Amino acid sequence: MELPRTTLTLILLLGTAVLGVTLLFTTMDPWMDSGGILVGGLDVHIYRDGGWRLLHDRALYLEPTHYGLLYTYTPFSAVVFLPLLLVPWGAVTTTWLVLNLAVLFGVVLQSWRMLGYRITGHLALISALIALACTFAEPVRTTLYYGQINLWLMLLVLWDFSRGEHSRLRGIGVGVAAGIKLTPLYFIAQYLAQRQWRAAATAALTFLATIAGTALILPRDSFQYWTSTFFHSGRIAPDVHPANQSLRGAIAHLTHGPAPIWLWLLIAVPIALVALWLSAELARRDEPLLSVTVGGLTACAVSPYSWGHHWVWFVPLLVYLIHRAQTRPRWWLAAAVLYPAIAAWTYSYTPTWVSVGTFLLPPWWPLAQVLMNIYVVLYLVTLVSLVVAVRRRPRGIDPIVIDPPAAVPDTRVLAPVAPLPARPVENA
Repeated sequence: MELPRTTLTLILLLGTAVLGVTLLFTTMDPWMDSGGILVGGLDVHIYRDGGWRLLHDRALYLEPTHYGLLYTYTPFSAVVFLPLLLVPWGAVTTTWLVLNLAVLFGVVLQSWRMLGYRITGHLALISALIALACTFAEPVRTTLYYGQINLWLMLLVLWDFSRGEHSRLRGIGVGVAAGIKLTPLYFIAQYLAQRQWRAAATAALTFLATIAGTALILPRDSFQYWTSTFFHSGRIAPDVHPANQSLRGAIAHLTHGPAPIWLWLLIAVPIALVALWLSAELARRDEPLLSVTVGGLTACAVSPYSWGHHWVWFVPLLVYLIHRAQTRPRWWLAAAVLYPAIAAWTYSYTPTWVSVGTFLLPPWWPLAQVLMNIYVVLYLVTLVSLVVAVRRRPRGIDPIVIDPPAAVPDTRVLAPVAPLPARPVENA
């Protein structure tokens, strides 16, 4: 007798979670100085140092910070990171790791909510299993190891896009996220493409408020950042670095040299425009999660420099694939392809030099150019597939644009209660 899909889902996700956590702790010594998951925290200590510099009137951008690295975020971010000073230096890594895991769980829950599910104990269990499985996804694993802020920004953006179209709060999350790290500015363009004028204006004004407000507190650092530091992308890393998983990075990898700006723009601008159109179409077809996920992936792709850990937007994409698999089991195949492609596979060059991620596997391996640009390849495949699906199914026939089932899907498969409206209207 065939098992109910809820049982199959639990079995598949439980197995993947156990496998993911096992691989997380066995593919690399968790206490290894140069990559162990339990001894990282480099970036969160830099965040904390930014707050410390603000408090002690030290220059943010003219002096090296922790481990001699440069501070690259906005002046507003240093204000946001001030609460980290309440955490003792020796406890920062562990505290931020736990908080990041909680935010990861929140991202998965928020993704389900945007798909129309109610939050129940059963759905929380499903979400916990997905979150555990995703700890072995390279973007998440590297975010956890370095103590990055990517998951927090993604949750802010997801929350923002989950607000009702007439909500006065819609746009604030994007504006704050962009004030901390500039990449979320892309979502203002996405609001414009969706003709969400009020949300776009709110996001833009919130972003400008972070600049103006910080300029009053940190006039010297603000002037330095917006007139000089902002234009020096070389402070991050060279274009050709294999970890640069962006269109510009792919061009550099394929040409074996710095990517010409004109060539990058010639490719990135049309792709961004197509993605904006696609996101707007998906939103109009009541696919809010898929719409914002396409936006998040596009922001990573068109950014001048995107580290692998910026691509945490693969997490809501996995949630979406699992959602579709509840009515069309063959969608498990898509998830089964995506997960190992973004997994945190390791390769030991020496006992102390271990790389993490498919794009850092040895360059002499077969299909090395594909592996080196794997996130861009996955993004382009996703983008093209969605464009084809949307073009084949005229708007208004069915809100589900990809391979719709014969009947309306039952979103209660994972949560045995009535689903939330897909697009709630809020006024607060």
